[in-house]
Amino acid sequence: MQTFRYRGAARFSMPGQLIILHPDELHDGGAGTESGLRYRMAYIPPDRIADAAGGAGGRLPFVPAPVMDDPNLRASLADVLDDLDREIGDLKLDCFLAEVAAGLNRHSDDRRRSASRLDGRAVSICRDFLTENCRRTITSGELETIAGVDRFTLARQFRTAYGTSPHRFQVLRRLDVARRSMRNGHGLADAAFDSGFADQAHMTRHFKKTYGMTPGRWLALQSAS
Repeated sequence: MQTFRYRGAARFSMPGQLIILHPDELHDGGAGTESGLRYRMAYIPPDRIADAAGGAGGRLPFVPAPVMDDPNLRASLADVLDDLDREIGDLKLDCFLAEVAAGLNRHSDDRRRSASRLDGRAVSICRDFLTENCRRTITSGELETIAGVDRFTLARQFRTAYGTSPHRFQVLRRLDVARRSMRNGHGLADAAFDSGFADQAHMTRHFKKTYGMTPGRWLALQSAS
């Protein structure tokens, strides 16, 4: 539990809740119980959020309530905060910014949002490109070029069409490759390399997050069946 003062009032947050503080608003912070407090935080330049906000006309969304429950936004933040020890790639960062901007828009004091029509051609082109090139690093610029749509609009429309971000979709395709590699008798390190992950630990983290078990456990179950 955390307690803090923000915009002239005492605030409280529970584990699992999000705290969203607008730039230049004074605040403090501390543990709400004697057990103390641990947290990880992301500082995102306001102009990056404004650029990703799209329908907000380039204006930074203002969220009146500093404490909120939003499972989708929480999952996006956790995915990045859990991976801070690694460099965040261009595609992952842009997908993250698009999802944060969309989350802030959902809770903004200005609900006037312009919704763009889903470009089925663009998102299907990106889906096929990500599938065919999942093993290598793909940049947002590449997707913009082949789709003819700006990166943040593409990230939002891709999620609408397929229920996940372009970056996460690529990770899932890499896991498909890794599973095929392991079925064909390759070791875990070789499977990680073959599928485009940085190393075995990187593959294992994504594998466990997606399937609820380690690659070794999955392989043992496959062999037993």
